[in-house]
Amino acid sequence: MTEDSEEIRALHDEIKRLRKTLSELTPSLDALLRRRGFRIYKKEPSEDLVLPPKKFLDNFYEMLKKYSFRLFLRDVIKHQESFTKGQVTKYATADVTEAYINFLLSTRVIEPAGRQSFRLIKRPIKSFGETLEWFLCQIFKREFAAEATWGVKFKRPKVGGDYDLIAKVDSSILYMEVKSSPPKQIYQNEIVAFFDRVFDFSPEIAVFFMDTELRMKDKIVPMFEDELKVRFSDPPQILRIEKELFQIWNRIFIINAKDSITNNIEKVLSCYFRA
Repeated sequence: MTEDSEEIRALHDEIKRLRKTLSELTPSLDALLRRRGFRIYKKEPSEDLVLPPKKFLDNFYEMLKKYSFRLFLRDVIKHQESFTKGQVTKYATADVTEAYINFLLSTRVIEPAGRQSFRLIKRPIKSFGETLEWFLCQIFKREFAAEATWGVKFKRPKVGGDYDLIAKVDSSILYMEVKSSPPKQIYQNEIVAFFDRVFDFSPEIAVFFMDTELRMKDKIVPMFEDELKVRFSDPPQILRIEKELFQIWNRIFIINAKDSITNNIEKVLSCYFRA
């Protein structure tokens, strides 16, 4: 590691330490929610979580940073009762897929299920959604020293549903909608529900995140534009931050997983705090 790299790493560590200290000195996430009239009555469901035993969690977290591994894990869940290497070799090479299978075997996520076939140890699992929410929550905790929780339900008479992720970043509340489906499986009513929650909850930062590397400008951004036209006689512009990252009022953000989820979240926070 070069001297410059060591200095950058030290600065990142110092920023994390300062953020953690600031987080401890500011009101808790629970207190900030109560000030808005929100009280959590359910959070972090575990029925559909695909996680290894605790001693393997750090390695599993690091593997989830790889887009190809997340796609692979979706296929494993799809074929959870029994799958062969060929059935899950879709988004990576055969060698990489074999390495992923060996990793899941070593971390006790899957087990042999016959000759050259495997299965999830924990079954049934409905989808990858809960595991993705857990992973994003871990990013906020580990990389940004933020207090965070996922799979939140509030008792709200008008606006219900799950709040996929809520985090306290310094003294600001961030709400993130987490989508594991590709753009073609996202529909207008999901954009409507996102805006309903944003305007009811009124977080300082709201993020619509899609775990895809596909373009957001083709379908997702136009759906947001359509909804803004419904809600405002003079709708705000959706501005590109860079690549497939977009913002509205420097408060509402539309992002995907291209390049790095952590880096994209960092750019969102930077955009908000600089504004």
